Amino acid sequence: MHLNRRELAAMSFSALMLATGARAEAASPTVGPAAGAAIDPLDLVDPELRPILDHIPPLDLGMDTLQAVRGAQFPPALPLPAIQPQDRFIQGGAGNPRLRVVVLDPAPQAAAKPAILHIHGGGLVVGKPEVVIQELQQLATELGAVIVSVDYRLAPEHPFPAGFDDAYATLEWMHRSASELGIDPSRIALLGESAGAGLAAAVSLRARDRGELPLRFQALRYPMLDDRTALHQPPAHLGTFIWNWQSNAFGWASVLGRKPVMEHAPEGAVPARAKDLHGLPETWIGVGMLDLFARESMAFAGRLVEAGVPVELSVVPGAYHGFDAMVPEARVSAAFIAGWKSALRRALQVA
Repeated sequence: MHLNRRELAAMSFSALMLATGARAEAASPTVGPAAGAAIDPLDLVDPELRPILDHIPPLDLGMDTLQAVRGAQFPPALPLPAIQPQDRFIQGGAGNPRLRVVVLDPAPQAAAKPAILHIHGGGLVVGKPEVVIQELQQLATELGAVIVSVDYRLAPEHPFPAGFDDAYATLEWMHRSASELGIDPSRIALLGESAGAGLAAAVSLRARDRGELPLRFQALRYPMLDDRTALHQPPAHLGTFIWNWQSNAFGWASVLGRKPVMEHAPEGAVPARAKDLHGLPETWIGVGMLDLFARESMAFAGRLVEAGVPVELSVVPGAYHGFDAMVPEARVSAAFIAGWKSALRRALQVA
């Protein structure tokens, strides 16, 4: 199947479903369809974000479509003079002695540069750093920051804590290798989208708990934070486009090794279940109003407020999951992109 650049960009955040239009089995809801007045979800979509939806077939991600989605081709890296990505191999989490990370360094000879640990999206089951490599090349140039993107292990072959441990091992390596990388270990931020943003939040919580790896900031773009979202089918206009309830249930079941349950989840696997959010770094959270993750993003931001953690929340009317990647020229996309980049720039004190 041929995918154009924008459709491939959608995969970078939503994981998804562009490789086939087949339907897949997913976890069953514990309740029936949400009650209430019928709303046509398309009527709520920002007009500039609608046309591309005609080219994205619906799909419930599952085992029968997983390999097809994983096999999709990603956009190539931008050619010179853009910063060129370099593969490095480090010690990963337990059971992974050879973890690939992709490093983008805008000034190899410079020292004390800010740095970003990037964690890609993909529902915890698909994706790799290459899905957003062009964006990372541009961001490294704009911020003058070293970016390290981790090719963490994916579920269901590698359930929790494999991918999480790989992400945390990358942060450990960045601190340990700060001199070699030419980075300032006091100016390291986390950046993730979708599942990667959820992993970023989990990494931040572990770093706080262990008290050994300081973090300056975390930027969470439409984060996948709460497995309990998979327990109740949402109103029809939430999660209709790109990343839906069925795919989300599959992603969480894959990483947890079982269907989500209300009572509990493995310790550290689900950021929204953390009992205490005090002491986390300053946070930016952005999400579309029509995104399946809108409610869990707002709830997490509210808990950060209660914990006294500086947080900025952007909820974009008329926007679905991954909208800024698919239609970056739309007015709402441009404002959203400017928002999270500005937040990173301020946090890292980039002039």
